[in-house]
Amino acid sequence: MTTNEPDADVLHYTAFSSHPDGGNPAGVVLDASGLDDAAMLAIAARLGYSESAFLTGPPEELAGEPGRTFTIRYFSPQAEVPFCGHATIATAVALAERIGPGDLVFATRAGTVPVTVTADADGTFRATLTSVEPRIEEIAPEELAEALAALGWPSADLDPRLPPRIAFAGARHLVLGAGSRERLASLSYDFERLTTLMRKLDLTTVQLVWRAADTVFHVRDPFPVGGVVEDPATGAAAAAFGAYARELALVPPESVLTLHQGEDMGRPGVLTVTLYAGDPKVRVSGTGTRMPR
Repeated sequence: MTTNEPDADVLHYTAFSSHPDGGNPAGVVLDASGLDDAAMLAIAARLGYSESAFLTGPPEELAGEPGRTFTIRYFSPQAEVPFCGHATIATAVALAERIGPGDLVFATRAGTVPVTVTADADGTFRATLTSVEPRIEEIAPEELAEALAALGWPSADLDPRLPPRIAFAGARHLVLGAGSRERLASLSYDFERLTTLMRKLDLTTVQLVWRAADTVFHVRDPFPVGGVVEDPATGAAAAAFGAYARELALVPPESVLTLHQGEDMGRPGVLTVTLYAGDPKVRVSGTGTRMPR
């Protein structure tokens, strides 16, 4: 029986940090079989996190170990999204605490996403998701100009070494390179104007990137289409960025990238992006931990 009332056992986890005050919080419902779409959206809106995850049984056609294979759906406070990396990591850690580390398989709207959970030496769980096959595309000059206008960024503030592109690895993200750490730190944008453009281009976030070293980046992700100003740690965008960096030969085809996100929000997190030569898919790894309610 489904219901429009948000009555479910909601867990609170953060992803990409082993500390409750870091990373990106997500609501996690390990059994959403009694919830309809309206109830899931209501829970996500009440929590106010950038996304929350809801598990049900796997589709019949999805092969995987019984009890470790699921359908997963993601809701922001305003709408369902096709894929969410941080809520996937959070859910995988929550499951590992209950059924042990190992391999999981999630059926998402964007495709099948395998996740492997391991335990660090101190007992902290670390989850690694494998993206769907990514793709990169150009952005039209007039749409780029509108994005910069909405952000309040002069074009001179862009880093010419990081060309603007739309990148996809489960969800679409506009990647823009910041010319300095100061440019990245100063984020004050036109919420409605950016929302309008993002809906037109079917973007989940705009990923703003500053390159600190060859394989080290600082990132921020405005997320107005989800009803929040900024996402503290964005696994889907990290996967998309890994594909972007490889496609444009910004890093070697076999690389491990470190993305720092959330520092400017007071919720620091670390996302590890692994690229393998000859494999188009991208791995995104991070720790997670339960948060007090």
